Amino acid sequence: MMPSPVKEVVVISGKGGTGKTSLTAAFAFLAQEDIVLADCDVDAPDMHLLMNPRVEMEQDFYSGWQAEIDCLKCSNCGKCQEVCRFSAIIQSNECFSIDADECEGCGYCSFICPEQAIQLIPRLSGQFRVSRTRFQHKLVHANLDPGGENSGKLVNQVKQVAARIAREDSKKIILVDGAPGIGCPVISSLTGADLVVLVTEPSLSAFHDLQRVFNLVNQFRIKTACLINKADLNSDISTKIKAFLAENSILLLAELAYNTAFTAAMLKGHCILEEENTSFQPAILEAWNKIISLLN
Repeated sequence: MMPSPVKEVVVISGKGGTGKTSLTAAFAFLAQEDIVLADCDVDAPDMHLLMNPRVEMEQDFYSGWQAEIDCLKCSNCGKCQEVCRFSAIIQSNECFSIDADECEGCGYCSFICPEQAIQLIPRLSGQFRVSRTRFQHKLVHANLDPGGENSGKLVNQVKQVAARIAREDSKKIILVDGAPGIGCPVISSLTGADLVVLVTEPSLSAFHDLQRVFNLVNQFRIKTACLINKADLNSDISTKIKAFLAENSILLLAELAYNTAFTAAMLKGHCILEEENTSFQPAILEAWNKIISLLN
């Protein structure tokens, strides 16, 4: 008998600050050990702040190139500095050197060097980790250094490892916390997804960005649902959001009222469902059950 295929749920938002990561953590809390958790917001990862993970594997992520000068070969002719359009080559008394923050890895300096003293080396761009959370999920996460290249490539690596772990550990679902917006990390996180959950809020910018991100998801023809957080802050825009969801056959999972309990939980490093006497649990539980139904 063939094992059941692993399902992948990607939670994204058109803009930051809608509560996407907090709600993903709440879904992870409800799912217990049935999932592998993946943080694909590699430019600004924050799932670990709520999950307090213990790192089990860590490795460097290399992407792109940067120049390196061999001072033993350098004759201080200065030709490399003349052709560098990024002002990345610094002159010193002994030999020229490279400012790694300014170097774009184009290789022109290496090509022009008469002494062949310059080579291109892989650029260290971030770190990649597999951890275990305090809820005993495996968490696959990574961080891209500021200005680092190929966030989409790093997201793809996170997803591939999460999928491998899910298969090896016989998990049913990969739960992905995606990046906000519609850029490369989001596009990469959508690849192979079975369901996309859009998290929005009733503000003009969030409604606009909800439409943008849905247009992107729709290009992939992925089943889509939506959760409106802080729904009571602007009833007029909430009504417009619900009309948009209905027009596009997007299932509304839940409407959550604004509550400072979210902030209080975050300050403790908790997910919202760990807080006592929270009024959110029934609605979030219902939303998670709807997600499971959509996957089936």
